[in-house]
Parts: sequence; C-alpha cells; structure tokens
Amino acid sequence: MRILFASPEAVPFAKTGGLGDVAGALPRALAKLGAEVFLILPKYRQVEEKKFSLKKTGQVVKVPLGGKTEAGEIWTTELAPNCQVLLVQQDKYYDRDYLYTTPSGDYEDNAERFIFFSRAILEAALVLEIKPDVIQCNDWQTGLTPVYRRTIYKGLAALNNTITAFTIHNLAYQGLFWHYDMPMTNLGWELFTPQALEFYGKINFLKGGIVFADAVITV
Repeated sequence: MRILFASPEAVPFAKTGGLGDVAGALPRALAKLGAEVFLILPKYRQVEEKKFSLKKTGQVVKVPLGGKTEAGEIWTTELAPNCQVLLVQQDKYYDRDYLYTTPSGDYEDNAERFIFFSRAILEAALVLEIKPDVIQCNDWQTGLTPVYRRTIYKGLAALNNTITAFTIHNLAYQGLFWHYDMPMTNLGWELFTPQALEFYGKINFLKGGIVFADAVITV
C-alpha cells in the first residue's frame, strides 16, 4: 500500500502540539508494517537543509489561487526505511517565525497559506508520480485536500484509485475564514452551502475534510 501522509507539522521537522508527534510517529509505524509512505508538510523556516539532509527533487508544484498562480519547490529526505519526506518550499507562506499563530494572533493570510498547501499535496502526488492508494489528511490545514480530490481532481488517471482519509486531532481548531476567501480556492460557489463548506456564513476547512473525505477518523 502506498500512503501519502499530509500534515501541517511533524516531528522532528516542526511542531506546535500533539499533531506533530503523531505525524512524526505514525508514518514510521506504517512503513514498518510494510506500507510505502510519503510524509508531506510545508518547509518552514526552522526546517534546516543541512540539519535534515534535505535534497531538491527538481520538481515544482504550481497552485492556482484565484486569479494568480503560486509555485512551490519540493525538497526531500528520509524519515525511516520506506518513509520518504516531502517538504513544500514557498517562502512567501512558510518562511516565518511561527507556524500558524504569533503572540499577537493568527497570521492574517492563513486561509491562503493552507489553500495553497491543501492543493500542493495533490500537485506533488502528480508531479512526483506517487499514485497513492490513500491520502491521509490531518486537521483543518489539509481539510480542502479531500474537497479538491472530489471536484477539480476528479477523473484524473493518476488518482483514480486514490481515496482520502481525514483525521481530526483537535476539533476546536476548524479553519474558519470569511466568505471573501472563497474565490481563492478556485472552487465553485455551489460548494458554499451548509451541505458543503459553509458554516454560519464562513468557510470551514475542517468541515470540508469531514464532508468530502472517504473516511473520517478522530483521535
């Protein structure tokens, strides 16, 4: 089985809480059981190239965000046997002192940062020809990945046999953003409904993962 394990943080690269511990340990355990695992996360400032023996893959993901396109370079290293790490470098979004929140509050562009990452996960699977059996998403920062898989990426041969699983680690953090960010997702307004992404007038990234994933897990 080939698993693309998507997380906004993972030990030993970046951590703010328990998700980082799980995302660092579970891919190793799955690889030990015989799965071929790819762990993907953003390349934050603290992910030092020499410390983690990072290498460039030579591949770039290009993500449409409304009327513009942002590119990200993919780096790689090995976490354990059969467990490859993929890091998406986009300095505009991830070359910062903190992962999501500063002492003054959340980054104002968190919606854009993780719209980019949610779609970069799928783009990385395509450009690296991973053809995963499962894309395992974790928390709101990856919540739009199952949405994209069921909509914009529906019918792509490279993902025909791919299912998505979405794990909720902390229900208190849902990724709620105002509806003016909806065009940045490049998803149609028909998804801004109570049956899909809308939640009391806002976009709810966590809800996207719950509604559109093939399986939902809580921990």
